[in-house]
Amino acid sequence: MELSERIKLLDQLGKFLIEYCNNHATNRKDIFFSKLHSALEKSQISNPYFENANIIQSLSYWGETLNEKKLNLFVKGYKFVGFKNVGIIMAGNIPLVGFHDFLCVFLSGNKSVIKLSKKDEELFLWIISYLKSLNEEFHKYVEICNNRLEKYDCVIATGNQFSANQFKKYFDSIPHIIRSSRFSVAILDGNEKEEDLQKLSNDIFMYYGLGCRSVSKIYLPKDYDLDILFKQVYSWKDIINNSSYYNNYTYNKTIYLMSEEKFFDNGFLILKESTEIGSPIGAVFFEYYENDNTVIKSLKKYSEKIQCIVGKNIVENSIEFGNTQRPSLDDFADKINTLDFLLKLS
Repeated sequence: MELSERIKLLDQLGKFLIEYCNNHATNRKDIFFSKLHSALEKSQISNPYFENANIIQSLSYWGETLNEKKLNLFVKGYKFVGFKNVGIIMAGNIPLVGFHDFLCVFLSGNKSVIKLSKKDEELFLWIISYLKSLNEEFHKYVEICNNRLEKYDCVIATGNQFSANQFKKYFDSIPHIIRSSRFSVAILDGNEKEEDLQKLSNDIFMYYGLGCRSVSKIYLPKDYDLDILFKQVYSWKDIINNSSYYNNYTYNKTIYLMSEEKFFDNGFLILKESTEIGSPIGAVFFEYYENDNTVIKSLKKYSEKIQCIVGKNIVENSIEFGNTQRPSLDDFADKINTLDFLLKLS
């Protein structure tokens, strides 16, 4: 397939996902609608964090993102020649978390050799079957490995800190992108509107705080009233009804109580003062700051661990409240340009 054909294929997938997310699934007699609905149900069984709203959020994002105009802009200026086997080891923390890697490999004209996570395989398997139905040549561009990766020229792997270290050792002799745990932070100046803080609550709770784009640390101006923040996140109170989230929340609360550590609690979220940035599920760390320079100094310390910075441009490259889980195509994980990496393989 030519690049233009690959883009049109992805555009068709995007249109299908938009239609599905617009609640037409129950009204349309289409085998792929029913198969996608089945994939959603199986995903929820495989991963207790994959509730329907989270899956629809992911499908909706990709439906809007996979359109011809955006994809053409994304690859503008690149001249790919392919054809390499690119191993992809996907994580399973949020729905379709590894799709961007596959997208880059497919657009570049290379073949994806994929090791799916058992916690997030049903949705991706559906995507493969749907794309194969649209173009019989698609099967040349993807292969699913049920066991270990085989026959690859390079690797893109994502995992936690421990698995990332193992990946680095194992794939040391070949070109690779190895991603480990990253976190996102927010910076408040005390002049935020209610709407800003409500959007921030989405950045905190969407996908239960499991993604690298989920805000796990908030910088607050000195003497900031935490009740203001608690009030605006209250719309997410029902998150506690998820048993896995509840178990994490109560576990961390118990640990803090037994350790006699000071924290604030509203019944579904723990706020704890800390200089660290990676908070556990059910908790968000916060830190007071004196001035902008103290924030910048702290962020510099953790620069290799930060994915997103949310706020009103107190620091460079901040993004607006509510946008952490809706990145542009060129907002690469770990700030590593996957297309550049693939281009160098030629």
